Amino acid sequence: MTPPDAYAPQSGDPSYDVRAYDIRLSYRVRSNRLDGHAILHGVAIEKTSSVRVDLIGLRAGKIRMDGEPVGRVSQGPRAVRVTLPRTLEPGEEFSLEIPYSGKPGPRRSRWGAIGWEELSDGALVASQPVGAPTWFPCNDRPDSRARFRIEVGVERGYRVAATGSPVARRVAGAEEIWEFVSDVPTATYLAAVHIGPYVERMLERARIVYPPALSAAVAAAFAPLPDMFACFERHFGAYPQTDYTVVVTEDPLEIPLEAQGLAVFGRNHLDAASERLVAHELAHQWFGNSVGIRRWQDIWLNEGFACFAEWVWSEASGGPTIAACADAHHAVLRAAAQDLLLTDPGPDRMFDDRVYKRGALALEALRRRDGDERLFALLRAWTARHRHGLVTTDDFRALAGPASADLLSAWIDRTALPDLPPGPRR
Repeated sequence: MTPPDAYAPQSGDPSYDVRAYDIRLSYRVRSNRLDGHAILHGVAIEKTSSVRVDLIGLRAGKIRMDGEPVGRVSQGPRAVRVTLPRTLEPGEEFSLEIPYSGKPGPRRSRWGAIGWEELSDGALVASQPVGAPTWFPCNDRPDSRARFRIEVGVERGYRVAATGSPVARRVAGAEEIWEFVSDVPTATYLAAVHIGPYVERMLERARIVYPPALSAAVAAAFAPLPDMFACFERHFGAYPQTDYTVVVTEDPLEIPLEAQGLAVFGRNHLDAASERLVAHELAHQWFGNSVGIRRWQDIWLNEGFACFAEWVWSEASGGPTIAACADAHHAVLRAAAQDLLLTDPGPDRMFDDRVYKRGALALEALRRRDGDERLFALLRAWTARHRHGLVTTDDFRALAGPASADLLSAWIDRTALPDLPPGPRR
């Protein structure tokens, strides 16, 4: 039997995989009422007569499998256990139809409050790493990726942004219904919905959704996006998503957060100092959202690579060079505790800043030894070979090759911080 993820052992069911989610939502902003209907199109990985579906803070209704009523249903605080009307054999496809409703809210976790969150006038989703079940029933594992169709009905006057490409918008009574479709394999933690009294503008390849009162600040903050796209495509390969939507909330947010083909920022992220965050979230569309991690312990493959992309943009836009950024952060890490193992930081330190910076420094060490041309060829090969796939650290070791094994291991397999090698600094 496939074990659960070691960092989130209470999430997900490894006995089956979900290939597609079809989600219909009706949301009332003022009362924070969510009525949902989800169809999970799955396939059995192991022989099983029951499945677990993650769902938090919402009540499931009568569940059906392939149109038939299921057997016993037991709902606890984290999940619904469903006894199936027949035993599934490995490889057998099935569908679960789950109506659900309630007042959604974030879940409390060791990583803080995550998931569905009410705003002063609207709502957002920030699910990483285990917040997806606060708004839809799912198999919440990083290694279970699926296609999505998301339909959201809200009162008129509100705009919806969600994972996928917008394909339809219609009025039905007092509701305006927005539909989004994504054929890109997406992890549950990277699916998102954002609702607010927003307007929308296109900025070349990006769709910006924001409160109209912030129009000038939004225009200034995201003006570099077209050049960021060009910069990252030169260094990392073609943009791997079908869309890119940026949502800006009227509320301040602690941090911005990426989702598949989407990122959300608070009004407090519109100053010049936040430009690196704009670059970081865009870079995740390559690193983390297209090339996805199979297990949470390899989070450095998401965050370290996106942090390195910040330095690439800094140099390309006339700011401090990659080397200068690396030197500054190396000095900070040198003064910090030397007790973090990058390839297995532990669940409580998944999002420790040292994971971000040391991961980026590992790439800088390769660049200083091998030069720009070889390092960026390696990164383009990484994003091409594993486009919309799942990876572990060992996959990166294999691609970097035996000649890089010792250098890479010093950065990612040991707690002591190595010196940066001599080489191209610029």
